[in-house]
Amino acid sequence: MDPRLQQFHRNSEVLKKYIPEPAVPVVARWVVELDFKLKITKERQSKLGDYTPPHQGLNHTITINHNLNQYAFFITLVHEIAHLTTYNKYRNSVAPHGEQWKQEFKTLMQPFLDTAVFPVDVLYALRKYLQNPAAASCSDVTLLRTLKLYDDPDEHNSLVLLEHLPYKTHFLYNGSRIFEKGERLRKRFRCKELASGAIYLFSPMAEVELFEGKTA
Repeated sequence: MDPRLQQFHRNSEVLKKYIPEPAVPVVARWVVELDFKLKITKERQSKLGDYTPPHQGLNHTITINHNLNQYAFFITLVHEIAHLTTYNKYRNSVAPHGEQWKQEFKTLMQPFLDTAVFPVDVLYALRKYLQNPAAASCSDVTLLRTLKLYDDPDEHNSLVLLEHLPYKTHFLYNGSRIFEKGERLRKRFRCKELASGAIYLFSPMAEVELFEGKTA
């Protein structure tokens, strides 16, 4: 069997576990044609995925958090593939999330904007987001809130969304750092880290753990 065909079939078997099945053949072909390494990683609080261009003899590399639901995983993967195709066309001469990347992302996502791939609510939120895609899909509260409806509850059984906690509630972030929820600014909550007194801005969709139910 042709090695590229073998790779296509291997990629397909892996991708079936993580993305909507109707999208598998196209993405498996992209992995072969664009010649990148896809790494599925443990959960990272700071990002859902990332792209690293070729360097020091290494190939294009894309990493995606393992615990995303299939729709969030797929959107994040296409987001990172758009970085790859933008790099192939422009190298480092354009902004990471500038107009060129936005156009690549929209073009790559276009064939999948169908109810065969996404549920209607996700499709609607995704179409709105694609009108002007931002640096990360998690920065779009409407899309993120919709995607979270499809999370596996067993993966997130001790976590709650920050927006659901009352004002002044203490919460754990990243497993160890304790914060107090403050007032909402335009798009984020102003929260104080108790150990240092430093102020941090949190997305309302940040997943946090209630700290022994304490409030001020």
